[in-house]
Amino acid sequence: MNPIWLLRMARWAKRPPSEARVKLVLGIIALCLLLVTVEWFFGWPDLLTPNRVPGGRISR
Repeated sequence: MNPIWLLRMARWAKRPPSEARVKLVLGIIALCLLLVTVEWFFGWPDLLTPNRVPGGRISR
C-alpha cells in the first residue's frame, strides 16, 4: 500500500468528512446506479449513439 494512502486514512480518521459531503457522495452514487438500471431495462437510445462516417471525414 502506498504511504500516501495511509496518511489519507489517518487524516480521515482524525477529521471525518461532514454529513453533507457524505450525503452528496451517496446521492451521486445513487444517481449513477439509477442511470445504469434505466439503461439496462430500456436500452441505450439510438439518438445518443454516434454514427460512423465512411472514410472518417465529415463532409459539408
